[in-house]
Amino acid sequence: MGEGSVEGQECEFSQRRNRADGFDEEAIAQLLCIPGQDFARTAVGRRVRIMPTSMTTLTQMWMTLLLSNVLPSDHNSDLPLPKCQLVYAILTRMSVHVAQLIADAIYLFAGMPPTRHPLDPDKSNRALWFPALITGLCQSFGVPITPSKVIRPPITRAFIEKYCTPRQAQGDAPQAAHAPPPPHQADPAGSLGMEQHLVRQQAANHRGQVQIHECLYQLSLSQQGQGFAPFACPTPDQFRTEVAWPGDWPEAQAEEAPVGALGDAEEARMDEEMTDLLAFLGGSGAT
Repeated sequence: MGEGSVEGQECEFSQRRNRADGFDEEAIAQLLCIPGQDFARTAVGRRVRIMPTSMTTLTQMWMTLLLSNVLPSDHNSDLPLPKCQLVYAILTRMSVHVAQLIADAIYLFAGMPPTRHPLDPDKSNRALWFPALITGLCQSFGVPITPSKVIRPPITRAFIEKYCTPRQAQGDAPQAAHAPPPPHQADPAGSLGMEQHLVRQQAANHRGQVQIHECLYQLSLSQQGQGFAPFACPTPDQFRTEVAWPGDWPEAQAEEAPVGALGDAEEARMDEEMTDLLAFLGGSGAT
């Protein structure tokens, strides 16, 4: 990836990264994500990172290599947008100056202010970047090395199958990207209960409309008798023609009550409540 670079000249990846229009995020998502997946986004829709469950196997392999050897990070479970750009550059065969990337990362790390451990102020709370590189350089100059952590083994087929395979391929309920949802099995009892509820609600609304119109019609007659210009209020027959209950329509004439009709006690209670409402409205109109 570093071949062909000239001293003092930026690689193609660095040139693209420094341009505002250097990388097409849509193209990155199509190359790095499995079909149907995309970047994780902020609340305003800005792309920020790709989660492992959205990555292809090849993307996860490169993420493991880069985050372990080139651009180390304390958080290795996903791939932020800048590092997605690097993986995209590698997969599309752009020139990448790896040594310069490592040098830039070391320079950035060295310039960071130290962060103290919350419990022990004498200790740093920041991880050491490039431990394998530092250990290897020290060892090459004869410094005795006693590593406290075992360096990761090379990326083998077994490692790829265990850590770099999309989760859907490991048996987590695979589904076709555009498979239709299974047909919904309606509950007959629940559907009937909902239908009866809607019928009752509409019947109550209809009675309320009729009685409220009756009150308004009587109010218009009262105003007309007192010499006021009455507002245009249809007669009760005209109103019932416009808002007839379905059982009153010519094509739906039937002697029996609609399914789910109200019982006598409930209907009487609702009529009594409506009478009280109309009495209140009538009293307000008379004042």
